[in-house]
Amino acid sequence: MDRREFLRAGGAAGVLALAGCTGTDGGDGGGGATPTPTPAGGSGETPTQADDASLPGGVYVQRYSESMAMQGTETADGYAAGLMYAAPHVFWNVAGSQLEQTPKEPSDSVHLMAVVWDPETNTVLPEAGVSVEILQNGSLVSQEVIYPMLSQRMGFHWGGNFPLDGDGEYVARVSIGGMNTRRTGAFEGQFGDPATLELPFAFNEAERSKVTVEPLEQYGQRGAVKPMSMGMMPQAYAPKQSDLPGEFLAKTTSDDTVFLSTQLSGEAASRFDATNYLAVSARTPYNRIVLPSMAVEATVTRGSETVFDGALTRTLDPELDYHYGTAIAGGLQAGDEVELRVPTPPQVARHEGYERAFLQMEPMTFTV
Repeated sequence: MDRREFLRAGGAAGVLALAGCTGTDGGDGGGGATPTPTPAGGSGETPTQADDASLPGGVYVQRYSESMAMQGTETADGYAAGLMYAAPHVFWNVAGSQLEQTPKEPSDSVHLMAVVWDPETNTVLPEAGVSVEILQNGSLVSQEVIYPMLSQRMGFHWGGNFPLDGDGEYVARVSIGGMNTRRTGAFEGQFGDPATLELPFAFNEAERSKVTVEPLEQYGQRGAVKPMSMGMMPQAYAPKQSDLPGEFLAKTTSDDTVFLSTQLSGEAASRFDATNYLAVSARTPYNRIVLPSMAVEATVTRGSETVFDGALTRTLDPELDYHYGTAIAGGLQAGDEVELRVPTPPQVARHEGYERAFLQMEPMTFTV
């Protein structure tokens, strides 16, 4: 069944049940007071191409809001995984600092999405290395590349467009390769081993009726659609500024990426094999979604002396969540100047609304 058949069969049925909200940055990449976007009516099909000429730089309200068909979750071998699908999407892949659009194909039936997390803490695992095979009656139906992705509605997920062999019952075999990212605290030693979880899902009229697409009159304005509440699956939210441990140092931004820097000392820093630890938490504006898979560097200058100059390590921690961090010998002191650089932006694909941000990041500086 192709995309047009999907829509005729019920992909546009009903009104949007989970309308999003445009966000205003509350200071830490979180939302503040949010007006409700106005549906403008339409066919229910996701757009083919963003209107580049009229769009602002950075994050903007995507052209539409949508709901998904949630299919279920499974837990095994220390991992939890959840599955959902939407109508097929145009999205953009990133290689280094280069952006490349991946179009929808006539054969695409769904945009299939998986979320992988720690079932004990509900922490999403952004660098778990996920692949998906789709089977029906034990036979392979589709094996497409699935990418780590950012979406205003779905947050961080692994996704791709998949063809299906008509209506019926399917199984998504979700293979998790394990994390190479440093894990600390209670996460140390976890999430390193591979695992495979099988999640059944249905592609039929009843499930397609849950998939809706509604154009928004606020399309192209600065802001973002509010992420959906996924119920059985967590969102990859970065910690609020008020929840970050240690001494908060500064908020800086570059190409719409929000960086919150904090310093942990003494016992709080010991799980990082440090006496003093600089942690940088990166997130989207408006909705505070974690921005993983970057290269981040820092230089700390004290007067004419360079106290530190080097890379920050990608780290998953129960308190700081996913962040970039390093030990600072002697710690940061009042008057120190810190420069943050991003030689490699987030290596994650983007849905519409995010494809014009998080790419060309100028260095940032702050004074302790």
